[in-house]
Amino acid sequence: MVGNVGRNARGPHATRRDRALMNFQQLRIVRETVRQNFNLTEAANVLLTSQSGVSKHIRDLEDELGFEIFVRRGKRLLGLTDPGREVAAVVERILLETQNVEDLSSSIAKRDSGSLVVATTHTQARYSLPAVIADFKKAFPDVRLTLKQLSPKDIANVLLEGRADVGIATDTLEHNPDILTFPFFSWEHAVVVPKAHPLARQKKVTLDSVAAYPIITYDEGLTGRARIDHAFQEQGVVPDVAMTALDADVIKAYVELGMGVGIIGAMAFDPSRDTGLRLLSTPHLFESNTSSIAVRRGRFLRGYVYRFIEMCAPDVTEARVRAAERAANA
Repeated sequence: MVGNVGRNARGPHATRRDRALMNFQQLRIVRETVRQNFNLTEAANVLLTSQSGVSKHIRDLEDELGFEIFVRRGKRLLGLTDPGREVAAVVERILLETQNVEDLSSSIAKRDSGSLVVATTHTQARYSLPAVIADFKKAFPDVRLTLKQLSPKDIANVLLEGRADVGIATDTLEHNPDILTFPFFSWEHAVVVPKAHPLARQKKVTLDSVAAYPIITYDEGLTGRARIDHAFQEQGVVPDVAMTALDADVIKAYVELGMGVGIIGAMAFDPSRDTGLRLLSTPHLFESNTSSIAVRRGRFLRGYVYRFIEMCAPDVTEARVRAAERAANA
């Protein structure tokens, strides 16, 4: 249906159903234009239509409303007008509820089959979720589960855009009013070194002793990196961060090559695989981190989505998620 978005169905003989369909198409165009940072070409590509069709439908909707939704410079869209911001918010709610109705219908028809998309980081996907996913697949063999491995800062956007049912990350999901978050598990950073490294023989590792070597750790904004930086700053120690990476596996690879001392999430160390390395327990050096499991506020969740969340965090029950939704709407 979306592929016909560029066609004008509002001729003199258009049916009432055609006009209703056209209105939904207009709403999708508004939403996608905002999501694509007001780039009409990109919005048209996502909606599988032409840029001219997108422009026309925006103008048609603005004519119907009696005001402009978008700020323009020539043919370019620069942003939303004041009333346009209100329209965009309403459009999101309408399309979310429309999707909820479709999901509810599907849930009733096929209670234990469908799809589940989980957006998370490489570290969570590699080290925290395998056992949960294995158990989930045994319980729901007819559910197609997809893992989207993303940077933490992108997971919230994927949830908000409806491209994932569940998000799991550290530090990046908690402060968005349209996302409900719950504690998944707590974990600490630890120092990893080659087995023969001098730090491996030290009785109690300090930040000063760690900072005596080049440090390899996560990129800024990833996997609790802010807590690593804060720990050094609190002690007045200036580390030599020689390399950064997106995930612990890359960090460990370069530590094993002798290029520096690694600081990783402790759960990312596997003694059976990382045989050339040694993990040094350093809970006294760094603050604890809490990874969160999150869903979009207002989105209908199939029963098996609640079961997946509960498998991850047994105290985050369906009743608790529903209660948080009601509280957020109060």
